Amino acid sequence: VPGGGGGGGRADPPRPAPPRRDKIVKETEYYDILGVKPSASPEEIKKAYRKLALKYHPDKNPDEGEKFKLISQAYEVLSDPKKRDIYDQGREQAIKEGRSGGPSFSSPMEIFDMFFGGGGQMARERRGKNVVHQLSVTLEDLYNGVTKKLALQKNVICEKCEGIGGKKGSVEKCPLCKGRGMQIHIQQIGPDMVQQIQTVCVECKGQGERINPKDRCESCSGAKVICKKKIIEVHVEKGMKDGQKILFHAEGDQEPELEPDDVIIVLDQKDHSVFQRRGHDLIMKMKIHLSEALCGFKKTVKTLDDRILVITSKSGEIIKHGDLKCVQNEGMPIYEAPLEKGTLIIQFLVIFPEKHWLSPEKIPQLEALLPPRQKVKITDDMDQVELKEFNPSEQNWCQHGEAYEEDDDGPWARVQCQTA
Repeated sequence: VPGGGGGGGRADPPRPAPPRRDKIVKETEYYDILGVKPSASPEEIKKAYRKLALKYHPDKNPDEGEKFKLISQAYEVLSDPKKRDIYDQGREQAIKEGRSGGPSFSSPMEIFDMFFGGGGQMARERRGKNVVHQLSVTLEDLYNGVTKKLALQKNVICEKCEGIGGKKGSVEKCPLCKGRGMQIHIQQIGPDMVQQIQTVCVECKGQGERINPKDRCESCSGAKVICKKKIIEVHVEKGMKDGQKILFHAEGDQEPELEPDDVIIVLDQKDHSVFQRRGHDLIMKMKIHLSEALCGFKKTVKTLDDRILVITSKSGEIIKHGDLKCVQNEGMPIYEAPLEKGTLIIQFLVIFPEKHWLSPEKIPQLEALLPPRQKVKITDDMDQVELKEFNPSEQNWCQHGEAYEEDDDGPWARVQCQTA
């Protein structure tokens, strides 16, 4: 393309204008990988990563290495406020090029070890890898304490060959990987394009050496270790929390010349039908009728240790819809101080009677007991209109790009209206 005005060279191609901030399309891939919304809190992101990392860890799912890598990559970005802000602005490339300024990790396993309390690279040289297991518990278990048995498969050093793998002096360089411990595979992925993949040697398991087949131990077949079933008792103490870790020192796999690794149990609390936990407090919702809200009531609450609490409101004390009341020392036991407890918080939801429940002749009697109604002076220039029932589910109701939707407990929640 001939240049214009004296240079005679090629003109630089026009540079695209930088995207306006209000037109940036928000990246959601990392949120989708973790299964959370872009508005997710840091706690929700941590919980999502914990569950997925445990599920797709290479020790449990050797074929899901790529999935584990993506999960770790998403968590590394979304767990760091600065990186997450850059990513939310649509600048994923800045993240990939390392310009975010936040901490970076050399591998998915480094992220996993940091999250679950692993020993890091230096410790892995002296010890095996920590084994992480998830243990499902109920809110009742965390309230009362419980002991659960967990069956684990673990490698122990072969007693017959004492971890040698065969006869003394039978160790030789692995003929498959030539002592490197790794194998290189070349894969054609397109015209004039190849991909080089490095994997752990299947013959020597990355050791670079093996036992000659004819000299291998009959008990372990040269593997130096044998698999055994181990039952461990997990003591869940009162007041422990969702995601809390319980460490079993040196109860993991054994390897020759390495200190046995640890077993880490991560508590995973199931949702409860009545109570929600927030720190040391328990939160619940209680429905009451309008008569109870105005005149007082007695209600019973079954606690997580099967006691019955009688909740009483004072006569004449009006409970409004959404009011919060509390009962001291009826929340969760405090970990390592179980005689102390948090607070039970109750949110009251007032159920109004069905329409036409009151006959017209009784309305004056009720009105005489209630605060007076507001009086409105009507003039001739005012238009009087009639109220009718409205059901938003039966109409496609949008105003100025917004729709309104009623939740189960009454308040109207604003949500974005879908547009083409």
